[in-house]
Amino acid sequence: MRESNDGFLIAEEDLKLRGSGELLGTRQSGFPDFRLVDLELHDDLLVTASDDARLIIATDAKLESERGKNLRLLLYLFERDAAVQFLKSG
Repeated sequence: MRESNDGFLIAEEDLKLRGSGELLGTRQSGFPDFRLVDLELHDDLLVTASDDARLIIATDAKLESERGKNLRLLLYLFERDAAVQFLKSG
């Protein structure tokens, strides 16, 4: 890594070494405690999930639709329901 000037390569190695931190928390580094996903193995799934999350926020930011209510339930079951308050913060 010392011989490289490629910022993307350096960032990827940094991610592997230090971890990505928390998506819905305050830690800026360290390995998140994802229960179903491995960041290296499931990167394509994470892109799809990110796109879907953006769509949900754009169309139902308060999670009031039937799907939104189901998403609230999933957040609760995975002990992430406190994150709902941050949905509009960007």
